[in-house]
Amino acid sequence: MSSIPSFGVGTFRLTGQTVIDAVSTALELGYRAVDTAQIYGNEAEIGQAVAASGVPRSELFLTTKIWTANYSRSQLVASLRASLEKLRTGYVDLTLIHWPAPGNGVELPEYMEALAEAKALGLTRQIGISNFNIALTRQAIDVVGVGEIATNQIELSPYLQGRTLAAFLKEQGITVTSYMTLAYGKVLDDPLLARIADKHQATVAQVALAWALQLGHAVIPSSTKRANLASNLLARELVLDADDMALIATLDRNGREVSPEGLAPVWD
Repeated sequence: MSSIPSFGVGTFRLTGQTVIDAVSTALELGYRAVDTAQIYGNEAEIGQAVAASGVPRSELFLTTKIWTANYSRSQLVASLRASLEKLRTGYVDLTLIHWPAPGNGVELPEYMEALAEAKALGLTRQIGISNFNIALTRQAIDVVGVGEIATNQIELSPYLQGRTLAAFLKEQGITVTSYMTLAYGKVLDDPLLARIADKHQATVAQVALAWALQLGHAVIPSSTKRANLASNLLARELVLDADDMALIATLDRNGREVSPEGLAPVWD
């Protein structure tokens, strides 16, 4: 079974000094997992923040994702080495294929084999996928072997619960990492979630994150505000009861926020 930290800080759309400050604050508050990607254009800044934090590398869990332009066998490993240089580390803990990108010109077996090679070389401790549907996840397992895929990082929120895919991944021993758990902030105005939050004297964000955690998913919320970064962490202590979970289950409406043409698969 993979070992993926259940709580990390995301860095999508954060660049320059903004990402340095967010990651520095998160590490100061006790976060130890940081999620980035080649396409975010912030690996060097994250490397800077991590180096300045004084947190020992052995206590950190760094994740990056390979961008589609680097999927070919000749480029994947070299691109990951470049990421490591930016991140100022000899290895990352987890490397993901960012999108399946069908029709990208590089077939799935080629990029999954290249990813497995990166692991064999010690550049990454674990490997995984992101935004893969069930059929593509099966294909990826066929290439790298059972037990090799640590996680599938997918968009999941109370409005997009992905139960079929999540159940399949659980069956395979693959951790679900939920991104956009707050649906770009849309769930924050939800009256039902607000009622549950009031009941627990919690925030709506904490309720949404606790919901995902209780389903066994990992979460990587991001924020540029210290108060929110601190508040989000408290979701780990929030215990929702069966009634809360049943109510949140009714919010599922296939509310997908991200599905870029040419990159996304046919969703389950």
